[in-house]
Amino acid sequence: MSETRPDTLDPLIPGTRGPLIDAEEDLAPAPAVAAARRTLRAHPALLMTGIVLASLNMRAALAGVSPLMGEIGDHFHLAAAASSLVTTIPLIFMGLGSIVAPKLARRWGTEAVLCGALLLLCGGILLRVAPPVVALFAGCALVGTAIALLNVLMPGLVKRDFPDRAASMTALYSTTLILGATGSAALSVPLEDALGGWRGSLASWALLAAVAAVVWVPQAVIARRGTRHGRAAATSVQQAQSGPKLTRSPIAWQVTLLMGTQSLVAYVCIAWMPTVFTDHGMSKSEAGMVYAFYTLVQMAGSFVVPMVAGRLRDQRALGAGVVVLMAAGVTGLLTAPVEGAWVWATLMGVAQGGLLGLALTLMVLRTWDAHTASRLSGMAQTWGYLLASVGPFAIGAVHQATDSWTLPIALLLVACAALLLLAMGAGRDRKI
Repeated sequence: MSETRPDTLDPLIPGTRGPLIDAEEDLAPAPAVAAARRTLRAHPALLMTGIVLASLNMRAALAGVSPLMGEIGDHFHLAAAASSLVTTIPLIFMGLGSIVAPKLARRWGTEAVLCGALLLLCGGILLRVAPPVVALFAGCALVGTAIALLNVLMPGLVKRDFPDRAASMTALYSTTLILGATGSAALSVPLEDALGGWRGSLASWALLAAVAAVVWVPQAVIARRGTRHGRAAATSVQQAQSGPKLTRSPIAWQVTLLMGTQSLVAYVCIAWMPTVFTDHGMSKSEAGMVYAFYTLVQMAGSFVVPMVAGRLRDQRALGAGVVVLMAAGVTGLLTAPVEGAWVWATLMGVAQGGLLGLALTLMVLRTWDAHTASRLSGMAQTWGYLLASVGPFAIGAVHQATDSWTLPIALLLVACAALLLLAMGAGRDRKI
């Protein structure tokens, strides 16, 4: 698409000169909206704290489940296929929930929906530990939906409130996201021991969601005051200035498939990496340590790659370098899984964090305004997580059919080839 949008130029972007269309309720320069936005920006510490706490909740409720899957399955007498639904259902609803996130933000405001998502997450976490097994699966659906809202709205929020620091803020929240996942995975078993069982361990993460929701309440109230008064004008401008058709944009699809393919690789590793090591003779304890290390080092990639991406006009070389790093780690996992396990975990972990950070950053860099960034985020994460939900099951099915990990891991190399092509497309200096 054309790279020049004179109606949406921003003084903070080099070579531009006019006001950027801000958020869904900020499309019209209503005085109440402007006053509400100035009030929010006058409290940057509150906004930053809210972003960090919301980011910590984006994966914590999911990552803490995997180490407890055996106990959950035994408690409810679930077969292996049924037990896998505890991780598959949230992924499916992370995709489906992404569809409605931009619409909810336009109707109620980004801050209010983020606050509501955190409250929904808190309720879903608690519902998962209710006695009937149906509550477990219903809670998983609510958790996935809540995380979808957080996932989709965060890029638009960053684009709107930090237009001159979008890449560094993306680095902050993507790294915090991984920190939350790492902490949850590491603490799940100790919390189980300390709190008397798997239910106490899972329920404890509701506290983190509740604290984050409390921080977002004043921001939601302030933003709603301005939105309520400015809605009529904003609606008229929205009708006059419809956004670009994302499904007709090659760049939008390239960002979407980049997000989906890197998520597929990530969730395949979450589901099967420890099993690959143990099936090749590694002890369960060491396999768990290697996997935890793989998760931990993702923070390096998720922090550095967005920072570098934000300094570049064209991110193709950066994307290619990260994909090559991932391919090297997967190749090592294929040829010498146990002997070089720590090396492969390092390469794949840094690359995985980098790919996530790159995908999130491109949602901001490839768009002109916060509204389009939120819509692109919704599109990318809807199709991305639906694609990712297929990965663990498909790889497991191939492993079961071949009774070997050779073909399943080789398929990850095919995914790396796809990631390289997608990075070459999405990394171009273009705007939607």
